[in-house]
Amino acid sequence: MNWEIVIGLETHAQLSTASKMFSGASTAFGAAPNTQASAVDIALPGVLPVANRGAVERAIRFGLAVGGEKVINRHSIFARKNYFYPDLPKGYQISQYELPIVKGGEIPIVSPTRGEIKIRLTRAHLEEDAGKSLHEAFHNMSGIDLNRAGVPLLEIVSEPDMRSAEEAVAYAKTLHSLVRWIGICDGNMQEGSFRCDANVSVRRLGAQLGTRAEIKNLNSFRFLERAIEFEVKRQIEILEGGGKIVQETRLYDPDKDETRSMRTKEEAHDYRYFPDPDLLPLEVSEEWIDEIKADLPEWPRDRIERFKGYGLSDYDVALLNADFDIGNYFDGVVRESMRSGEQLQAADFKLCANWVLNDVAARRNADGLQSWQFGVSDETLGYMLRLLRDGAISAKTVKDLFAEFWEESKAKGFSMHGGHPERVDRLIEERGLRQISDLSAIEKIVDEVIAKNAKQVEDYLAGKDKAFNSLVGQVMKATQGKANPAQVNEILKRKLAR
Repeated sequence: MNWEIVIGLETHAQLSTASKMFSGASTAFGAAPNTQASAVDIALPGVLPVANRGAVERAIRFGLAVGGEKVINRHSIFARKNYFYPDLPKGYQISQYELPIVKGGEIPIVSPTRGEIKIRLTRAHLEEDAGKSLHEAFHNMSGIDLNRAGVPLLEIVSEPDMRSAEEAVAYAKTLHSLVRWIGICDGNMQEGSFRCDANVSVRRLGAQLGTRAEIKNLNSFRFLERAIEFEVKRQIEILEGGGKIVQETRLYDPDKDETRSMRTKEEAHDYRYFPDPDLLPLEVSEEWIDEIKADLPEWPRDRIERFKGYGLSDYDVALLNADFDIGNYFDGVVRESMRSGEQLQAADFKLCANWVLNDVAARRNADGLQSWQFGVSDETLGYMLRLLRDGAISAKTVKDLFAEFWEESKAKGFSMHGGHPERVDRLIEERGLRQISDLSAIEKIVDEVIAKNAKQVEDYLAGKDKAFNSLVGQVMKATQGKANPAQVNEILKRKLAR
């Protein structure tokens, strides 16, 4: 019998503030254990929390990005979420419950089976992170590192609108790109700055929602997909065997590629939420919202429409907008490929997109670069593509120089970009790479090739297309590869048509 998969995600995005949610301690990653835990973080008697204005501002930015002003609560409340773990010194976590700062909104994604859909958001609320329990480095003991205790998080909760692991990954990637796009989170999944909990259930088609299991702390898109796929298979096997699903929290083991039970899933009442008496309600003014709105970048949806206006395919537009940095890089390549005051045509935009989505993307993937890292700057690539469009250099020259510049950057650990427009000009002159675009000079060489290759001319006129390619090759050989191929083809066809 057919089963329908139902997935909702809870995503924790670490906000990019220099200090913690309720204290002045640093949020920098990688410090020695317990060196960034203040008196507030370790809950010494008598200390009082103070909300971080920068964290609140980032939450407002997110609300504007996913739903505009209407989803931002002007009045929200911090609450105490009570539970007892050794990495939570207070015995409770300061979070938001009944009145979060953001309620509603949506994230548009491209589903591999359903096309463009919108994933609804339930809420996004501010909270502090817990510390970390360390087990591996100790013999028969555990250690506690409280450096993360109090780090500001924005927990983003979706509705159960996803119907496959692929859709969940598409949503997570889109959200990951968005929080980096608007500058509220660095998105570093290896350092725990962006991590997901997946709520997974299955049901008969048309039936009510099934019992869900929550898979905690998935810190890579690959693990997210594999964990959901395993969990779906596990639940279907239990139900088809006549069993029942237990609502619980599970962990994903990447080594065994399986989920395993961690604890029975808690409900909201288990945490005994109540307003934190040490923190005033959070009041957001219209003036503050307007100030933040004025500082926001171009919205993803607006850039999508702009790229579509370039004549690019929906597929290319989706790839260029799947990542904040790759879209910015494409914008830079387009800008640098334009002559002053020029209006590019669809073919010109396609040329830039092909380079970014093929050559640049392949190099980045091969070298395992972060999304913001590029071996060749957009300025340099755009300039070379402008020279290509002008007929000053060949496509082969662009590829050769691009590869050379990228390898230079790689040798320096990608600490700087390889090449520069001025260096491009110098290498073209030093190596004699400039194409011959003088029509009269090319015509003269074409005439000589036609005169010396009567047999190929005769074959071409008899309908043998390979003979034409041979003639083009002869012209390119005579010019040492410097003739503009498009011009050679045009001149040859014109002269042979007489």
